[in-house]
Amino acid sequence: MGFSFRQVRYFIAAAELGQISQAAVELNVSQSAVTAAIRQLEDLLGTRLLFRHASGVSLTHEGGRFLPQARAIAAAVAEAMRVSGDIAPVEGRVRVGVTYTVAGYFLPPYLARFRRAYPQVTVELREAHRTAIEDGLVRDELDLAVMLTSNLENTDQIAAETLFRSARHLWLPVDHPLQKAERVSLADVARQPYVMLTVDEAAFTAKRYWDRTPHQPAIVFQTSSVEAVRSMVAAGMGVTILSDMVYRPWSLDGQRIEKRALAEPVPTMDAGLAWKRDLAMTPAVRAFRDHLGLAFHLPAGGGG
Repeated sequence: MGFSFRQVRYFIAAAELGQISQAAVELNVSQSAVTAAIRQLEDLLGTRLLFRHASGVSLTHEGGRFLPQARAIAAAVAEAMRVSGDIAPVEGRVRVGVTYTVAGYFLPPYLARFRRAYPQVTVELREAHRTAIEDGLVRDELDLAVMLTSNLENTDQIAAETLFRSARHLWLPVDHPLQKAERVSLADVARQPYVMLTVDEAAFTAKRYWDRTPHQPAIVFQTSSVEAVRSMVAAGMGVTILSDMVYRPWSLDGQRIEKRALAEPVPTMDAGLAWKRDLAMTPAVRAFRDHLGLAFHLPAGGGG
């Protein structure tokens, strides 16, 4: 017997939110329904997808490998639903602003599916810093943005909807002493050399949650390169806290990287869509918005 789309949806929600309880609220079902669906999926796949711990759930190595496939399944189902309901082809242009992280780690598969579904729509991508994207939306130089909605500042003029939330975990080399600790706190992390990512305001975001504690990270290196962070952590030069969206278990030179949940709650990194509040969406712009929204089970037609 194969797995069901419901099981895939419940797994994606739990993996992205990091808690069964939050996934249940998001899906409007009971916690036991989410737990049962994920266990059934694990049984069918013959592998454990999620670690259960006191602060919630986190992806196993196999779960991390399966999550992109699960999202692809969800997007394919959404595309099939869209195609079956089409009456007339959509034409036009969509000017989309993207930040570095979503351009490299999130958008490509969804953009490829959109182009297959809407071959007569031209998508113009413009990578820029968040502030430039917000200005572009307000000045009508951009129609939409796919960005880190958790960083959005101009909420008076810009509307947004989060497509998914990516939990943040501690990244460690395989032989690090904290791997054996029963629990890891931010105080424990503060005693370690720390590699700080700066791209997409990562350092500013980190400062916000560190400032809520009496501790600060002992930064030994700052870089805008995720791959540099990955390589330095794998080589034992320091630890870092980053989101699961950019996590990969191997550095470029093949060294292993592990991740661990933290005892304290750390905010998620949220990715989603943004647009000017009074934007009158063209059919092409609305098609792009709805395509991504349906892939993550948002209602179609928002953003008027």
